[in-house]
Amino acid sequence: MSRASPKGDRDEARARQEATVYSLLAKISEALEKGVVELYGVEIEADELELRLTAQAPQQLPIPVVVTRPEAIAEAKPGVKAGYEVAKAVEVVAKRVVELARIAFEEPKPQYSGRVIEVKLGASKDEGGTRGRTHIIGGHTMPAYYYLAGYKPPHPPVFGGDVFDMRIALPKAVKLAFGDALDNPVEWARIWVEKYGAEAVDIHLVSTDPTIKDIPPEEAAKTVDAILQEVEVPVVVGGSGNPEKDVSVFRRVAEAFPTEGLVLNSLNLDMKLEDVCPSIAKANATVINFSPMDLDKAEQINRKVYDWIPRNRIVLDLNIGGIGYGTEYGFTVMERARLSALIGNELLQHPFNVGAANAWGAREAWITMDPYWGPKEIRGPLWETLTSLICLLAGADYYMLVHPLSVKTLKAIREYLLSEPKPKEPEKALDWLSKTLPVI
Repeated sequence: MSRASPKGDRDEARARQEATVYSLLAKISEALEKGVVELYGVEIEADELELRLTAQAPQQLPIPVVVTRPEAIAEAKPGVKAGYEVAKAVEVVAKRVVELARIAFEEPKPQYSGRVIEVKLGASKDEGGTRGRTHIIGGHTMPAYYYLAGYKPPHPPVFGGDVFDMRIALPKAVKLAFGDALDNPVEWARIWVEKYGAEAVDIHLVSTDPTIKDIPPEEAAKTVDAILQEVEVPVVVGGSGNPEKDVSVFRRVAEAFPTEGLVLNSLNLDMKLEDVCPSIAKANATVINFSPMDLDKAEQINRKVYDWIPRNRIVLDLNIGGIGYGTEYGFTVMERARLSALIGNELLQHPFNVGAANAWGAREAWITMDPYWGPKEIRGPLWETLTSLICLLAGADYYMLVHPLSVKTLKAIREYLLSEPKPKEPEKALDWLSKTLPVI
């Protein structure tokens, strides 16, 4: 019985090893065509293994090539030769992968067909009013603060201070900021503008509510007149929330100040719009249309108000709750409305108003809590500020705030956002809240 020579055994074993290597390369080639290569627990033993790196730019990927001695290829069995040919195809596929890797990254530049309408707050002397300062909000053609495309909002957000025409229950932090002025809405408005830098004043005529004092519209108009004479910033006139009484109050205010560019806050579907909108239309007043986190109702009230009031005199309020009390839902509705507007929904192409003072409705903003949560005098303004910041990132345009610290902090954040910030020390930037909290 003949036995194979040791040399023949070695050649056969070597041929099997090479066949295994070429089989592996064939599988790699197939995987490269699919775009994914994953190798686990693989060991390759060879007498000679050469990785040839072709001349290339630094950003190109190296192309690995296995080189086999020509005499070994000639002596190999047909199956091994076929495996070698497949392995050579790996180099071709690898070159194709490198070509894909050479494609330069280009920043996306999305284009939207819609545009948020610009709305002016206040009227200057040249326009028949008496405002020393006016503001324009809206005009967006992209999502808020879309730095990737080098986009900046056409108009910065505006921050107004809340004033009430009678003393109401307010947190201690607010009482400390305004003192006895809480009994005098005119003085309250003056302090807001001169001391704390409010860019508008929001006068809430809560005393007109029939269940409170039932102040007549004529008396409410006198309060508005006194504030207009005291400050030069735009004035937002809010009602009591009573749908019947607010109709008569807004009608009287619009008739008394037809050229001041007042903002009336707010109209809703519970009101008889046909009884108030014609009077507003004759003045140059702007209205805030209120819809509580419901885009269908937002479209509905806008469609109705369009019958009397031009679109460039309408602001939309979708409502917002304080952190822990519905902020995430309000934020989502704002984002949906803004994206819908940008892709062409004309019924939602309006700037957003935010009643950020709603944040104080969260009891955590004002009650005494464990020291871990910090003093309520700071916690409350932070609750209002962070609620506003969330809306800021959704693209909101006008903010009604009750605490001066909120206004000061948000103005600093506005400057930071509009300057396309690139902090040199990100760790310090992330720690701004606890280290550089502004003090009024």
